[in-house]
Amino acid sequence: MQTADKTTTKKTWPNAISEPAQEFTPTLLPIIAGKIPEALRGTLYRNGPGKLQRNGVQVGHLFDGDGAILAVNFTDTGATGVYRYVQTTGYQKEAKIGKFLYGNYGMTAPGPIWNQWRRPVKHSANTSVLALPNQLLALWEGDNPYSLDLETLATKGLNNLDFLKPGQPYSAHPKVDYKTGEIFNFGVTVEINGTLNIYKSNFTGKIIKHTKHTLKDFPLIHDFVLTEKYLVFFVPAVRLNIWPVMFGVDNYSNCLNWQPEKGTEILVFDREDLSLVSRSITDPWFQWHFCNGYVDDRGIIIVDFIKYDDFKINECLRQLASGVIEIVAPNTFTRVEINPQTGQIINTENLIERTCEFPSVPAANVGNFSKFSYMSIFRSEIDIQGEILNSLAAFDHENGILIEANLDRNLYPSEPIHVAEPENNHSGWLLTVVYDGNKHSSEVWIFESDRLQAEPICKLALPSVIPHSFHGTWKPKR
Repeated sequence: MQTADKTTTKKTWPNAISEPAQEFTPTLLPIIAGKIPEALRGTLYRNGPGKLQRNGVQVGHLFDGDGAILAVNFTDTGATGVYRYVQTTGYQKEAKIGKFLYGNYGMTAPGPIWNQWRRPVKHSANTSVLALPNQLLALWEGDNPYSLDLETLATKGLNNLDFLKPGQPYSAHPKVDYKTGEIFNFGVTVEINGTLNIYKSNFTGKIIKHTKHTLKDFPLIHDFVLTEKYLVFFVPAVRLNIWPVMFGVDNYSNCLNWQPEKGTEILVFDREDLSLVSRSITDPWFQWHFCNGYVDDRGIIIVDFIKYDDFKINECLRQLASGVIEIVAPNTFTRVEINPQTGQIINTENLIERTCEFPSVPAANVGNFSKFSYMSIFRSEIDIQGEILNSLAAFDHENGILIEANLDRNLYPSEPIHVAEPENNHSGWLLTVVYDGNKHSSEVWIFESDRLQAEPICKLALPSVIPHSFHGTWKPKR
């Protein structure tokens, strides 16, 4: 793979976000090495903050950057890439005058306080994507999704999925059951207390069932788990001080407080009718992301997730937007076993004592046992200070083995996306977008999913640098 001076300690990852990303129109991607697998046909989509500054002014947090979508379409004639900003109303207004106008997760609206009261938080559309049969949804925590054209990535506008009220949140972590075609998601709204809205949709994205659950205070919930029988939510010990945000005098990030005395609340809902089955309180921790969940032969819910001891990761991500990270936020890849009738945890196990993130399983295994989990990881725990995730790994649940990619320094892969081979679901590929800090370039790499430690079987060059992104998905050719 790419070689680099092993003695250097200079971090190159900030160069990927030092300037706003440049859009590019559909472009045939040159092959740098290897070849595209003949059976790999479909489109990779990725979403992340493409613009972290305007007119020399930097955003307050990584979550504030304007969303930009990368699409890489694999066909019989090669791979074509296109990269476009989501044309949200806020993005268009700010682009027109060249400066920030709105508050956001880590920003308050500029100008006099009476203007801050009147201006809504900007929809960044920067967190994830959901590929539906006739549209792509750009997802964000705090509002309806934006609809985009699947091929051109042209922005069509907000989509209420035939149910959502204006401004009603539809989270960035929907779960799709590809066996039934059902899509599950949630959104937390601010009412007298926080309200957890749970949605069930058909394969077109149309919401066909909805329920509400009142939460205590205003917690931060980013993700959840889908199993064959249940939906599982962990409500972490993070609470929002709502009034400074409501009056526009402070931002969400500053007003989210770690309150370990609250503990972690576990909520188990019935998948069919969305009714609450059980709830319990356990020790405090924080999590952004779940890997997977399923019900085992004993009827016990198994949940794998990335567990943080506290909420330091929020400050780490704020610093990341500035290009300098001074703190560390270690975590573990953790498994808990839950009695669904009581919500009580009956066993906890650390599967990997290594800091990692963005875990996932093959799409066909969501809600069921999966032999492999895939994730982004640090090359070593020694390499964590001042760095961002800089390698990939697979965890073999049957043998308890961690399999790591053999990446050199200054290579920063995005969240790995598993793509199953059409004729063999037990085989496939891992797709990732790599920022190469040695060359200041971005590339699409394709690994064989069962040979992650080997060289990629294909590398494709992108026309310009793609900043570090959050989440993506794969839409197979139909």
